[in-house]
Amino acid sequence: MKIAVIGCTHAGTAAIVNAAKLYPEAEITVYERNDNISFLSCGIALYVGGVVKDVEGLFYSSPEELAKLGVRTKMGHDVLDVDIDNKKLKVRNLDTKEEFEDNFDKLIITTGSWPIIPNLEGIDLENIVLSKNFYHANDIIEKAQDTQNVVVVGAGYIGVELVESFERNGKNVTLIDMEDRILSKYLDQEYTAVAEEEFKKHDVTLALGERVNKFAGKDGKVSKVITDHNEYEADLVIMCIGFKPNTELFKGQIDILDDGSIIVDNYMRTSNKDVLAAGDCCAVRYNPTGEYRYIPLATNAVRMGTLVARNLKQETTKYMGTQGTSGIKIYQHNIAATGLTEEAAQEAGLEVSTVTVTDNYRPEFMPTYDEAKLKVVYETDSRRIVGAQIMSETDLTQSINTMSVVIQNKMTVDELAFVDFFFQPHFNKPWNLLNMAGLNAK
Repeated sequence: MKIAVIGCTHAGTAAIVNAAKLYPEAEITVYERNDNISFLSCGIALYVGGVVKDVEGLFYSSPEELAKLGVRTKMGHDVLDVDIDNKKLKVRNLDTKEEFEDNFDKLIITTGSWPIIPNLEGIDLENIVLSKNFYHANDIIEKAQDTQNVVVVGAGYIGVELVESFERNGKNVTLIDMEDRILSKYLDQEYTAVAEEEFKKHDVTLALGERVNKFAGKDGKVSKVITDHNEYEADLVIMCIGFKPNTELFKGQIDILDDGSIIVDNYMRTSNKDVLAAGDCCAVRYNPTGEYRYIPLATNAVRMGTLVARNLKQETTKYMGTQGTSGIKIYQHNIAATGLTEEAAQEAGLEVSTVTVTDNYRPEFMPTYDEAKLKVVYETDSRRIVGAQIMSETDLTQSINTMSVVIQNKMTVDELAFVDFFFQPHFNKPWNLLNMAGLNAK
């Protein structure tokens, strides 16, 4: 069996490593444009902020490791064309410029995503950079050394984490987003308000509800970001407005959604049974609504990549879907969320109710205790839980992993009240916070 793999970050690495172990007789060739694989882009802010001192720690595999498994690792190779019906690839060696063809029995598409780059005046000015891969991380760090005014465009997880890292490094930081609050896709207003207040305390300028119109520059370098409301001084601009799937090679050959993401079945197969796909180039089944959505997360990618390998020859392990579970630390606040926010549930047409529990996470007779806020979103009629969010100074974010399982298993808020959780005064109260949410639901 001849397996060709296009792209090798999270999903690709997982698929390749597992396929090599499961099918030692297979000939596996991976084509990757870059000269590195498996870079954890979620660690860029930590690297920029100096928390991660050695960038090598953000890689968990390498071409050398894959070679030990018998995989032909073609780094610096760009796939120019794919003929799925005839099972052929056209490839260019980016170093030598040589072009050649290859064929396959099974094709694994793990081409990932790329940052959205708006077509704005001045976007090509120097010191306007992206935040996605290893090269971007190094570029940001190098350029930040000689800059003071940093503007981050996009208030999702990547943008918010970069803002804190730059502020901690003594920069004047502005965060711009067209939404009227940060992290609006992940958290409801009562949570984002706390995070926004924390940024204001640290003198971060929040330019929310503003759309970037253009960039101005001096001597070829960016000097200002101009929105529909204001102008902001900028020596360095980081664009973090979102991602789009890298799927242009496959359009018209396999089923793809309007947003460009590839549709896969429960066994990671595309509409062509010999072509499997995983990671940020794919849509995923979103359990809270049952629909397919584009949710580019490393956690989704590694699970899907592993399933690709398991299901390459036959159906063995079914994909369980995702809740889009995520977490973030903003200064002293530990925050995590899973499933739908109240606002997102309403936008999806669901009739929902919510219950919020605010309580000290462990007994008051303990030497220290902190307050935690847990919110659970559930369907009003069926009582099925569809989302949850938590915030606390003590790290209680693992509770949201539990809530992810609750949503995946379609549990009701009433069942949550009586789930068996342990009690130990060092960690919690006799009624766990999750139990309390169930008990207090209307």
